[in-house]
Amino acid sequence: MKYYSTNKKAPIADLHKAVVKGLAEDRGLYMPEIIKKLPKEFFDNIEKFSFQEIAYQVADAFFGEDVDADSLKKIVYDTLAFDCPVVEVEPNIYSLELFHGPTLAFKDVGARFMARLLQYFVRQEGKEEVNVLVATSGDTGSAVANGFLGVEGIHVYVLYPKGKVSKIQESQFTTLGQNITALEVDGVFDDCQALVKSAFMDEELNKHMKLTSANSINVARFLPQAFYYFNAYARMKEKGLADKLVICVPSGNFGNITAGLFGHEMGLPIHRFIAANNANDIFYNYLQTGEYKPQPSKATIANAMDVGDPSNFARIYDLYKGNHDAITAYISGATYKDDQIAETMKQCYNDTKYVLDPHGACGYRALKEQLKPGEVGVFLETAHPAKFKEKVDSILGSDIEIPARLAEFMKGKKQSIEMTKDFASFKNYLMNE
Repeated sequence: MKYYSTNKKAPIADLHKAVVKGLAEDRGLYMPEIIKKLPKEFFDNIEKFSFQEIAYQVADAFFGEDVDADSLKKIVYDTLAFDCPVVEVEPNIYSLELFHGPTLAFKDVGARFMARLLQYFVRQEGKEEVNVLVATSGDTGSAVANGFLGVEGIHVYVLYPKGKVSKIQESQFTTLGQNITALEVDGVFDDCQALVKSAFMDEELNKHMKLTSANSINVARFLPQAFYYFNAYARMKEKGLADKLVICVPSGNFGNITAGLFGHEMGLPIHRFIAANNANDIFYNYLQTGEYKPQPSKATIANAMDVGDPSNFARIYDLYKGNHDAITAYISGATYKDDQIAETMKQCYNDTKYVLDPHGACGYRALKEQLKPGEVGVFLETAHPAKFKEKVDSILGSDIEIPARLAEFMKGKKQSIEMTKDFASFKNYLMNE
């Protein structure tokens, strides 16, 4: 499979280059030249397959030309050592629970897959260490750090905004040591993301060390997230509820919903998508006006969605060839302020006893407001509510239990390096590593 840049000015890349490089030379995002349709028989029988069997078929369509079958199967099965179940919250509204992995967030799927695929390529090369740069607004850092922890030949640098991630999230990537370094940036998520992108474009730095990204700009991070959309469809088909299935995705950097849209292009019969934003409503405004206007990100209680210039908008725009009508025909939007998110969490808990995290609450509310007669909705519950325990407890007036594996992270000692948002300082640090 060949990959081109969304900016159309960089050389065509193979999968190896797209994964190891992360970002194209013209600062564009890599896109596969072909999105293969899966056969009708696959969808006719999909409910009979396990999550891992489904995911392997999807992975083979993207990566099968570049990774041998046995290695790809091992990568997929190792990645999905946990389930992503669909759970009924109330009639016609279901939660796709993506928090059953090691760091209790949806990004475990993409991060674990990418770690294993990158190691596959590193072993083929058998020499130079690869340095992974990842900006995080919360869950990406923990998922990537734990997905890559102890992987030989790879060092991970996690850049996160000081004071703007939860204590539990912070503990998941600042307490690990080994091949994981946490950089505490005096700024917001967009500053962290800008540092990562600038690093890839710096010729001197790239001569000094081999760099790649584990953010959703990397094809090996965002494409595997298509796996659980196929699984959600299969599990809903088992229930006889897949005819008019609406998927609602809490959206920040838009890698997650983009993976779902790729699934649809492969033939997955999702009726339509809803992109649910917090107060960072850049995509919502684009849907209304046709104009994409990035803004400085705003801090909210759904912090993983605090993104003012979502990178993967470029992929959505490219996928639909810039046709605003085509995008709005298939994707609708929603935007909620903090008080609305909190109100939704309380309402859902009081009515159903289901505990939403602040991000899932955006997805649940958008379905409640936009689901039409005859449709069934699935929203993505992207992280375990205990990752935001202080907020959730104060909103619900409860004391939710912290899962044992999450509590273990809290016992570790924080190790981080403070960093300004100035690229010269960041570059100087890496040049001396």
